[in-house]
Amino acid sequence: MNLTTLNTLMNKPELHFYELANNVVAFSSTRHGGVSKGNYAAFNINRYCGDSPDAIEQNRKSLANCLEIDVNKLIVPHQIHSDSSRIIANEYFKLPANIREQIIEGVDAVMTNELNVCIGVSTADCIPILLYDTKHHAAAAIHAGWRGTVKHIVQKTIKEMGIVYQTKPQELQAVIGPGISLQNFEVGDEVYEQFVNACFDMERIAKRYRVIQPKEGELPLKWHLDLKLSNRIDMETMGVLPQNIIDEEICTYDNTNDYFSARKLGVDSGRIYNGIILK
Repeated sequence: MNLTTLNTLMNKPELHFYELANNVVAFSSTRHGGVSKGNYAAFNINRYCGDSPDAIEQNRKSLANCLEIDVNKLIVPHQIHSDSSRIIANEYFKLPANIREQIIEGVDAVMTNELNVCIGVSTADCIPILLYDTKHHAAAAIHAGWRGTVKHIVQKTIKEMGIVYQTKPQELQAVIGPGISLQNFEVGDEVYEQFVNACFDMERIAKRYRVIQPKEGELPLKWHLDLKLSNRIDMETMGVLPQNIIDEEICTYDNTNDYFSARKLGVDSGRIYNGIILK
């Protein structure tokens, strides 16, 4: 047994699981149980945030072992705050590794009906959403930062699932994972206006907070946006039943001992992996 294998076995990731169904595993990773260092400590599997490649690969193998899947069945797209999605079908795994990486380049939602495949998205304040179609046994993972939210990425993904899997919103179960709260998500007027233009109910999702120490010439009040509520409203508008949406209201900014927060730790830090597997 080599050192890398030994480290992988010794470092078991601590995952936060969600109860959806007996034949589904849904979770968000915490910062604990990996080998990454510094702002990436300790569990990070994202290759696009500056962490050590060796640590990332050890963490990925550790997660695959924990989930009892092949590490090649761990899908981690390179997200760009778009509203694009990809379907992960059986044919995907027959392609060369470099082609597989190209397919999940520049996408912010993935979906599948393949068994024992972990699809997921990476977040560190942005809102992760996991969807499970209880009738057609299909799933999706969505990265909804403010740019994706203002593009209504969750609604577009649900519509895509309807086309691909015949998914009906009322048959969906959903998870809103760890993300930044209204109290901590301050935005400029230009971001606020984009949500206005996208026809969000601003009275429900926006609130002005007083700036404790405003800079010279700065207004003493700043807009804050509730990204979790924005995506919940988008799901309910599509027909997802309120009782089928799980939101444990974990704020990443307030809980950096357990979860990564780019706004608090800086962009050169780890990412939470939010995954879902069909069994």
